[in-house]
Amino acid sequence: MTILYPALLLITLWVCIFVHYSSSFNWQMVSDVGVYGLVATAVAFPVLQGEWGDFKFAGYIIAIASGIGLLGKMFIDAKRPDKSGNDSFPSNHTANAFAASTVLAMSYGWIIGLLSYGMAMLVGLGRVKALKHHWRDVIVGLCVGLSTAVFAVAWL
Repeated sequence: MTILYPALLLITLWVCIFVHYSSSFNWQMVSDVGVYGLVATAVAFPVLQGEWGDFKFAGYIIAIASGIGLLGKMFIDAKRPDKSGNDSFPSNHTANAFAASTVLAMSYGWIIGLLSYGMAMLVGLGRVKALKHHWRDVIVGLCVGLSTAVFAVAWL
């Protein structure tokens, strides 16, 4: 398999979001679909190619980024903009989206990276627009996702 399949999936994800939600744009749903689509793409395509080492690598990176985000939420008491809870900091959606995007960019090149980082930015924007996070939460989530992937490359 080439980069064709991940590219088609990411393009389909983009098209579905914009076509489906163009009339009644729901930022919460956009951020959910975006992050789950990115994580699924990052872990599914190594499996489809039989590259179990890349599958484990993607799983480790996403799990570590998610763990760091969850620890931050446990120990940092920050109210969400919509007042629905005290677990705003950092944005775990954004951390997972950028961790998965970095895995995809490293595995499949700059075209896939461009599509996936664009989707990850949309996830972060969606979290702010849905009033689930402040900008600081999203920026820290972005840093957690990127730095986890960069450090994992050096250590794993």
